[in-house]
Amino acid sequence: MEHLSQRITSLVESATLKMSALTRELKSKGIDVIDMSIGEPDFPTPQHIKDAAIQAIHDGYTQYPPVAGYPELRKNIAAKLKRDNNLDFTADQIVVSTGAKQSLINVLLCLINPGEEVIIPAPYWVSYAAMTQLAEGKMVNIFAGVEQDFKITAAQLEAAITPKTRAFLFSSPCNPTGSVYTKEELKSLAQVFAKYPEIYIISDEIYEYINFVGTHESIAQFEEIRERVIVVNGFSKGFAMTGWRLGYIAAPLWLAKACNKLQGQFTSGTCSIAQKAAETAISADLKATYEMRDAFKRRRGLIVGLLKEIEGFKVSEPTGAFYVFPDVSAYFGKSYNGESIRNAEDFAMFILAEANVALVTGDAFGNGNCVRLSFATADEKIVKAVKQIKDALAKLN
Repeated sequence: MEHLSQRITSLVESATLKMSALTRELKSKGIDVIDMSIGEPDFPTPQHIKDAAIQAIHDGYTQYPPVAGYPELRKNIAAKLKRDNNLDFTADQIVVSTGAKQSLINVLLCLINPGEEVIIPAPYWVSYAAMTQLAEGKMVNIFAGVEQDFKITAAQLEAAITPKTRAFLFSSPCNPTGSVYTKEELKSLAQVFAKYPEIYIISDEIYEYINFVGTHESIAQFEEIRERVIVVNGFSKGFAMTGWRLGYIAAPLWLAKACNKLQGQFTSGTCSIAQKAAETAISADLKATYEMRDAFKRRRGLIVGLLKEIEGFKVSEPTGAFYVFPDVSAYFGKSYNGESIRNAEDFAMFILAEANVALVTGDAFGNGNCVRLSFATADEKIVKAVKQIKDALAKLN
């Protein structure tokens, strides 16, 4: 007899991973699907990083590493935070995990008691909701639509705070919208948080290096809230190291120690070889990283221009990451062969079936009017995908 916990039966499968699996299934049947669903750079890991991993194997780094990560890597991360962000953290405030995803769940499990509230601006990354649920917290969303570039205001933030608010979780640059908070916008949010010393700010900065508007700004820079900010980052996006599974937090020492304690019972230290490669990635010249960023910027211009040519699409130009998040609600209520498009999920499945393009429903990100397309793919695939989407939509009535 099967017996599963309520914890797992009530958990929703990741929409991005679900679509990715469906895409792989269709491809295995010989169907030529253009996958714009997954958030993964299409570039190989830079050679100098791969060489460092190979050298680590030769040097014998094949045993259990410390739970929080090798001291040298944590020192390098602290140095990077000073170099790139002018943030002062010591190595013992850094905890390295098996991806930024684990870093995030570590923090939430260590911070949130049952029933405590986590404010999450919507649209948000799909896993924020599930992670809050696993921590037995209550997600409180602040909605920001395309007309405000998907970014919340200080007034919206203050209105959402209650005596039960324990944390605020957001990303900039944002997945799924590509929106980037300016220094002034972050300062206005920080001024609100300054009034509420019991609230902790979890800043997901995994797309830091994929920024098309200048210097990355971290909310941790503001003195009045600095001791309550947890910076989450990693290596997957900026260094094309998705499969290496490396993320980290920079946090108040008491919270870093708690995450170390928790991780010691879950996974212990992450892959030793990947950590040694990461030491090189984070301390070496960032030329390869910026070349990838420039390619994403070019692709952004390409896909935004093409999508704006599709009647009914409302498109906000992303200023970071590698996603575009158009509002497609103009197509709700239309139909084809007797099948009606009622929502964004129907829209995504119609596009998969009729255009052979995989994208992700905006419902998973907290905005049911939109869909997410990743432009971390070749220019010719972007052109082909948008043409096929446009042709498929022309069938609707």
